Amino acid sequence: MVLLVHHPISPFARKIRLQMSEKKMLFVLREEEPWKISEDVYKLNPAGELPILLNDGIVICGNYAISEYLEETRNDVSLIFGTVEQKAEIRRLVDWFDNKFYREVYRNLVYEKVHKRFAAGMAPDSKIIKIGLNNLNYHLEYIEWLLEQRQYLGADTISLADLSAAAQLSVIDYLGGIPWEEFRNAKIWYSKIKSRPSFKDILKDNIRGILPTKHYANLDF
Repeated sequence: MVLLVHHPISPFARKIRLQMSEKKMLFVLREEEPWKISEDVYKLNPAGELPILLNDGIVICGNYAISEYLEETRNDVSLIFGTVEQKAEIRRLVDWFDNKFYREVYRNLVYEKVHKRFAAGMAPDSKIIKIGLNNLNYHLEYIEWLLEQRQYLGADTISLADLSAAAQLSVIDYLGGIPWEEFRNAKIWYSKIKSRPSFKDILKDNIRGILPTKHYANLDF
């Protein structure tokens, strides 16, 4: 049995869920609150971070390790493909969204709006949110530029780069505030990604105490 310890607010857990679904894997979920990590999580992962994958007694911790493990063990459906250079480009973009986007956008928006509320009962800092929104526009412009070069972000077919980006954006889109109408190519691309069967359960996610924006689960938004 494949078990993923996750939380809906974690973009890295969403990425792994999308990756496993694209590979037609069967798996079950166990939810843990990232702002209140249990001792059980620390026993599995000393870093106390999500996601954590358990597969027949094997424990794989960390977003990068899990995604590479899945690519190596479930390679009948490859999400990092092509020439050495093409694989490097996909990995570059995965790193872009897993690190640069996460640092410049996700942390400024989601940590302020969600983590601070549940972890410490604190109100969000509007200045930090403004920084996050400004950074979001920059990243959407970059997505627009990428989509002028190819059909998807990393190649002309869907890759792990698209899943990494969509996982990050889907959390922010749940909370609202993405100016989709100003970024036509990005909107069309995201609509294609969220229309895939692998995204079905992501669109059913519910963050306790926070309702999604009205268009969140709408495929034609």
